[in-house]
Amino acid sequence: MMGRDGLLKATELALLNANYVAAQLKDHYPVLYTGKNGRVAHECIIDIRPLKEETGISESDIAKRLMDYGFHSPTMSFPVAGTLMIEPTESESKEELDRFISALKSIKAEAMKAKAGEEGWTLEDNPLVNAPHTAAMVTNSEWTHPYSRDTAAFPLPYIRAHKFWPSVARVDDAYGDKNLMCSCPSIENYM
Repeated sequence: MMGRDGLLKATELALLNANYVAAQLKDHYPVLYTGKNGRVAHECIIDIRPLKEETGISESDIAKRLMDYGFHSPTMSFPVAGTLMIEPTESESKEELDRFISALKSIKAEAMKAKAGEEGWTLEDNPLVNAPHTAAMVTNSEWTHPYSRDTAAFPLPYIRAHKFWPSVARVDDAYGDKNLMCSCPSIENYM
């Protein structure tokens, strides 16, 4: 349907988008697998391991916090454990890429703020380790965290106008992977 020229254009845009993201994030997160000119292919892999070593904040914490910023997580720990593989497609606008980049920069700043203990934040109680924050959590009459409800739900100004509320709070990934419970109707219901 796209033809030769359309596929070529899509590939060029995917490469451009991935390299734009890598260039914008390289001073905040190490970028793995760059070529001799410092470029990546259609994806960029950011290394979370140094941040985790320094702060205890993991790729899973970042992935879950991205939901509070309105983003689905990139691929975690593939092909390298402790990384996020970002694959911006050819259809992503520069504005959307800039929002995503701002989110990842803000998340890095949050991790450093927790490490420094600013405003009472700790490595055990901060917006990253408690993410994602649901509407039910933020509107509950009890709030025991050292950060504000606003910080939990609206970490950057643009989010307020187009908030995506995660439907479920933090889950234990490993437990869920090991204890899969099918909630599908039985096969007899389809006969």
